[in-house]
Amino acid sequence: MRILLTVDPEIPVPPTTYGGIERIADALVRALMKAGHEVALIAREGSTCQASRLFTWPSKSSRSMRDTLGNTGCLAGAVRTFQPDVIHSFSRLAYLLPHLRGKRRIVMSYQREPSLRTVGISARLAAPGVLSFTGCSEYIAGRGRRAGGVWRAIPNFVEMNRLTFRSTVADDAPLVFLSRVESIKGAVLAIAIARRSGSRLLIAGNHAEAGPEADYWRHQVAPEIGRDGIEYVGPVDDVQKNELLGQARAMLVPIQWNEPFGIVFAEALACGTPVISCPRGALPEIVRNGREGFLIETLEEGCDAVRRLGEIDRTACRDRAESHFSVDAVVGRYVDIYRSGA
Repeated sequence: MRILLTVDPEIPVPPTTYGGIERIADALVRALMKAGHEVALIAREGSTCQASRLFTWPSKSSRSMRDTLGNTGCLAGAVRTFQPDVIHSFSRLAYLLPHLRGKRRIVMSYQREPSLRTVGISARLAAPGVLSFTGCSEYIAGRGRRAGGVWRAIPNFVEMNRLTFRSTVADDAPLVFLSRVESIKGAVLAIAIARRSGSRLLIAGNHAEAGPEADYWRHQVAPEIGRDGIEYVGPVDDVQKNELLGQARAMLVPIQWNEPFGIVFAEALACGTPVISCPRGALPEIVRNGREGFLIETLEEGCDAVRRLGEIDRTACRDRAESHFSVDAVVGRYVDIYRSGA
């Protein structure tokens, strides 16, 4: 099968540090090629993904009308050149509009809340059996179904062989906050839970340099660094991430929004590391409360979760990742859609 994948142009594929879907796309390309498919990719200039054919977007942004028109033309040119059986888009639905009335199968995958208006228009415009949608969680797929079209929930996945399972950690091992350091990720609550429970907390991730989230970093997070075992280690690459997660008693990211998926939660489980977060968005689909970690809503519940970490079997965390969020568990579900269509 000939498959054309597209990823938004802001971040290269694979990413060097932050970039969840770009990491997913790179692994998906390699898994599909290993299975014998020809795979072309359209991505940002400078991407190093080893696809059968690599096309680059003319723009490094996807925000303006000019970007949209240029990238739509780029996709059309890649289709003419590569002649795919399937177009699988992790980029903008608008780029697919010229292809909706054709016969080539199209899969549109959402990693964020879908625009119901855009989904509804596209679902009505598409020829029968051409267009299908996926969401990275049942939460996202459920939101999309309100606009129409055929939706399936296919979770994000991690490459298990790149994440080292640790069956035990020291009793005084730290908690780890690994995410963008911003208000929706719950960094301040994580600090409060760590401090009240008497735990060290390592904070890893990038933070904003301007705007409200930069103020959040400067005024609410940065003043806590270096006190009571709260440390900031900055952005991390894959090797550093593996080490941080593996040495942690738990990953503590008490989200304050409806997380579409959150690949780092599955990465933590793959390392055998329990997760402490909140029951919002897709988190209840990833972490079963009391089995692979705890889903909490208050500071007091967070401190209780830290005290109860000894109840969590780290092997069960790894097994959860293997059975639900590994390449082997997920990629075949995309291939089924490629073959069956909408």
